Amino acid sequence: MADALLAGLLAGYGVAIPVGAIAILILGLSARTSLRVGAAAALAVATADGLYAAVAVLGGAGLAGVIAPVAGPLRVVAAGVLLFLAGHGLCRAWRSRRPSGAPPTVPGSGLGTPAGAFAGVLALTLLNPMTVLYFAALVLGRRDATDPEPATAALFVAGVFLASASWQLLIAGGGTLLGQALAGPRGRLLTGLASSALIAVLAVVTVWPG
Repeated sequence: MADALLAGLLAGYGVAIPVGAIAILILGLSARTSLRVGAAAALAVATADGLYAAVAVLGGAGLAGVIAPVAGPLRVVAAGVLLFLAGHGLCRAWRSRRPSGAPPTVPGSGLGTPAGAFAGVLALTLLNPMTVLYFAALVLGRRDATDPEPATAALFVAGVFLASASWQLLIAGGGTLLGQALAGPRGRLLTGLASSALIAVLAVVTVWPG
C-alpha cells in the first residue's frame, strides 16, 4: 500500500510542478489579494487533481476513449475562460494605478474572496482534459488498474491530493511574499500586467495546433 501512496505523490507532483496558467493565476491572486485567497485557489487545484485521479482509478481502460472526442472543445472553453481572466486581471491592474489616498476596490466578488477563488479555480482546472488523460495513462500503466483494491485506490488519490496541495500552496506563499515586496500601486500594476499577459499567452497555447 505504501507503493500506491508513493505512486500518487509522484503523479501529483508530475502534474502540478510544470508551470502553467493555473500556477500563474494562483501566484497573481496571492500577490494582489491575500494568502487566504491564494491558498483557497491552491486547494481548488489539488481538489480537481484528486477528483481526476479518482476518476482515472475508477474509470479504467474506457476513460481515455470517452474524453478524447471532447478534448478539443474543452480546450477551447478553457482558453476562453483564461482570456476572460486575463482581461479581468488587466482591468483590475489598470485601476490599481489610482493614488494611494483613493478608496481601494473591495474584492467582494469573483476571485477576490477565498470562496470565489476556490469555486472559480476548481471549475477552470476541471476544464483541462489533459489532466484526466494524464492520470488515466498512469493508472493504466499500473498492474492493479483493472481492479484496484479500495484501500490502494484511496492511497493513490490521497497521494495525488497531498502532492498537488503542497506544491500549489508553495506557489501561493511565494505570491504572498511577492505581493508584500510589490505592495505599492506601481508594483500591483506591473504584477497584474505580467500575470494577465502570461495567462493570455497560455490561453492561446492551449488551442494552438501542435
